[in-house]
Amino acid sequence: MITADKLKTLTSFTAPALTRAINLAGYKGDSFETAEFVGMTNAGQFCYLTTYEEMGEIHRVKVFVNYDPTGESVTVSY
Repeated sequence: MITADKLKTLTSFTAPALTRAINLAGYKGDSFETAEFVGMTNAGQFCYLTTYEEMGEIHRVKVFVNYDPTGESVTVSY
C-alpha cells in the first residue's frame, strides 16, 4: 500500500530533486528548470512534465518516477 505521506512525497518532487534522480539514472548532463506533477500512467508511474533550456530555447519532456514499495526505492526515467 502507498500511504498518504508517501503519495504526498511522490507527487511533489522538485526540479532539483528530479535532476539529481535522472543524473543517478545515468543521464549525467541533464538538468531541469521546472517540474510539475501531471498524473499517473496506466502502469502506475508518477508522471512529471519538466522543462529544460538548450541553446536559448525551452523544451518540455515527461519524466517518469517508478516507486518500488517492496524496497522503498524510487527510480526515474524518460
